[in-house]
Amino acid sequence: GFHFAGHEIRIAEAIDCYGAVVWPSALVLCYFLETNSKQFNLVDKNVIEIGAGTGLVSIVASLLGAFVTATDLPELLGNLQHNVLQNTKQKCKHQPCVKELSWGIDLEKNFPRSSCHFDYIMAADVVYYHPFLDELLLTFDHLCKNDTVILWAMKFRLEKENQFVDRFQTLFDLEMISNFPSLNIALYKAMRKGRMKA
Repeated sequence: GFHFAGHEIRIAEAIDCYGAVVWPSALVLCYFLETNSKQFNLVDKNVIEIGAGTGLVSIVASLLGAFVTATDLPELLGNLQHNVLQNTKQKCKHQPCVKELSWGIDLEKNFPRSSCHFDYIMAADVVYYHPFLDELLLTFDHLCKNDTVILWAMKFRLEKENQFVDRFQTLFDLEMISNFPSLNIALYKAMRKGRMKA
């Protein structure tokens, strides 16, 4: 188990599927959220996690008081729902919800811009070996309002990822806010171009 926000968190993993394993980037993001809860106060904030996998980040954000939507591909939702429910039921101010989000698909139908407003978008290791990087960019673009903050923990593994970061920076300002060199993981904050406050 894991220990965050004063709770023991138990996560069911499925090793046969890379979306159902707790990646180190998720642990780094959880640790950051817990230790920087003054600067990034999640109480009553609307948070969406993309590529939630096992749900650890969504669970921790919920325990820290956020209203969380945990999303991933349809085949991962069973495990995600199980983990989220088991670790948040009657422990959170807001019960998190689990929703399907296949990057770039039916975004307006499932997450209409007019009614969806997220204060934070969380992402841990979402560019690990992925053929859908264009769709990922579309998804960030769709979900991100002018005042939305993206918190993104990533491990640089592939050349492709660095290319993705270049493309990401055509739409968003990106700032490294924490670095874990021993794990080769960096944590970034991003906002729409020109919206990053000092």
